[in-house]
Amino acid sequence: MKIAAGQFTCVPADVSANVDTMAALAERARASGAELVVFPELALTGYELDAVRADPRLWARTDDPRLDAIRESGIATVVNCAATTEGPLPAIETMVFGAEGELLMTYRKQHLFEHEKDVFTAGRRDGRFDFAGVRFALATCYDNHFPDLTSRGPADGCQVHLASSLYGTGGGAAELAAVHPAIARDTDMYVVLANHVGRAGPWTGCGRSSVWAPGGALLAEADTGTTTIVIAEVG
Repeated sequence: MKIAAGQFTCVPADVSANVDTMAALAERARASGAELVVFPELALTGYELDAVRADPRLWARTDDPRLDAIRESGIATVVNCAATTEGPLPAIETMVFGAEGELLMTYRKQHLFEHEKDVFTAGRRDGRFDFAGVRFALATCYDNHFPDLTSRGPADGCQVHLASSLYGTGGGAAELAAVHPAIARDTDMYVVLANHVGRAGPWTGCGRSSVWAPGGALLAEADTGTTTIVIAEVG
């Protein structure tokens, strides 16, 4: 199957605008033959922690009507956002929707990065789902820096590792280039990374959304500054 990673510059705290962009990228991925597309971390709002903390209206639910355009895109989608929880704080949550818009699963980021700990609640379980005969593992940005988490994917029968992330220019770009090929090499899974481009809260996303083969070979890579998709065949 073909899988796409979508990268774009989020409109700060504008869920409707970002949904429109993701729906357009999803349609582009579907038209190019992809069956699934994954988007960056906090793609619904951008990495706008102050805004998310201040305004619960920016928190999404799995049945949120604002996501209809994504659910109706005709392709499976992996959407990361600030999401409501059972408590007073949101989670950094990945919602996975099937090609018919049905909810396949949710995953909450387990390893919160520094200042995220004051805004979000951490998840407590791994993210797994099956789609089109392929088993997927999920991780969000800083999660990917913990081998104990990433190594559980192949142990649970996963073939593809999906990473919704934010890596900035400078040191972030170096981390991106080091961490994700290593996951592919060490776990023998495909790794699909979706990253931001342009302004992303306090950072500037470095793009380079990519797909690596088991063993770490680069299969496809986006550029450093364009709203686009990158597609590769896995399996």
